[in-house]
Amino acid sequence: MTDAYIYDAVRTPRGRGKKDGALHEVTPIRLAAGALKALQQRNTLDTAQVDDVVLGCVEPTGDQGADIARLAVLYADFDQSVSGVQINRFCASGLEAVNMAAGQVMAGQSDMAIGGGVESMSRVPMFSTGGAWAIDPDVAFKTYFIPQGISADLIATMHGYSRDDVDAYAVESQRRAAEAWDAGRFAGSVVPVADQNGLTVLDRDEHMRPEATMQSLAALDPSFGKQGEAFGFDAVAVQRYPEVERIHHVHHAGNSSGIVDGAAAVLVGTREAGEEQGLTPRAQIRSFASVGSEPSIMLTGPSFASEKALKRAGMSTGDIDLYELNEAFAAVVLRYMEVLGLDHDKINVNGGAIAMGHPLGATGAMILGTLLDEMERRDLGTGLATLCVGAGMGTATVIERV
Repeated sequence: MTDAYIYDAVRTPRGRGKKDGALHEVTPIRLAAGALKALQQRNTLDTAQVDDVVLGCVEPTGDQGADIARLAVLYADFDQSVSGVQINRFCASGLEAVNMAAGQVMAGQSDMAIGGGVESMSRVPMFSTGGAWAIDPDVAFKTYFIPQGISADLIATMHGYSRDDVDAYAVESQRRAAEAWDAGRFAGSVVPVADQNGLTVLDRDEHMRPEATMQSLAALDPSFGKQGEAFGFDAVAVQRYPEVERIHHVHHAGNSSGIVDGAAAVLVGTREAGEEQGLTPRAQIRSFASVGSEPSIMLTGPSFASEKALKRAGMSTGDIDLYELNEAFAAVVLRYMEVLGLDHDKINVNGGAIAMGHPLGATGAMILGTLLDEMERRDLGTGLATLCVGAGMGTATVIERV
């Protein structure tokens, strides 16, 4: 099997996913093309040598419809020989796209490829594409469908995470993200978004709330309690997990991932392909894995995916120096740390999606780049990036610095 190396990783800043967000007027095509163009310019890349571009996008409709990867390739002025494909593994789409690009390289079917993702949540809201899982009663009944927020509250209920526990995690995420930005830790990988006149629209994550405290979060009402009671989802959760007497609703907008716009791209290839373009590899992709997990509780997949990826790499949790787990909800990270026996000083050290936001199709590629940047800053050798996924899945990737 051919080794696959990461040569560069870039992302846009995350803009608030509302009509008054800074990136609302920037189309998803332009967001994705901007990330691709930044890779080309930063590396003086001969794009004719790129075999494929794989982009994650969770809501491929409207502005994000058709094959957004191929259209972004063309809009970014890449060579027309570069193909593009859009993929969807819900929240892990961006990381899955990198894994697919790396898989092409490992299989010897591509010499150089780009994986990444894009999501403009202000222009194409969540659930725009519909789907049988939540809409078809037969499918929903068979799979014990409940919304993700109630799944997060179910995790908190089953494992004893209190409102104070999840709020404390959220406050720390905000503190870490603000500290990372102030220290310039994202400067090497965040590429500003410009308008059609070349003027900067956004150069810093817009969703952060560093002023958040335990007191300010305590004033927020739980987001999913009324939904769980009025639509019967709490009853479905208890039916699936009868050991739970009732759901304690502890998650709200302040301790859940933010709705934002953004894009990211990661350049991978063989060592020989990099040498031909004068590039130095930053890390090797050691292994990756995606798994299915119980779909009703839904958000416990990251630990299983991590263990599977580590086994494929011949490693254990103790062999990993640094972890990144998407902060879909605070309880997801608390449970992951408990299962793998991790201290908080080894995971999400620069904050995460609770503070900076979760642009669905792009997040996986974003956290992989964040992980690599921080490994380099700390001179660490190994890292693991992972995400929970809708309908009960998990995706993980293990990397090692060269």
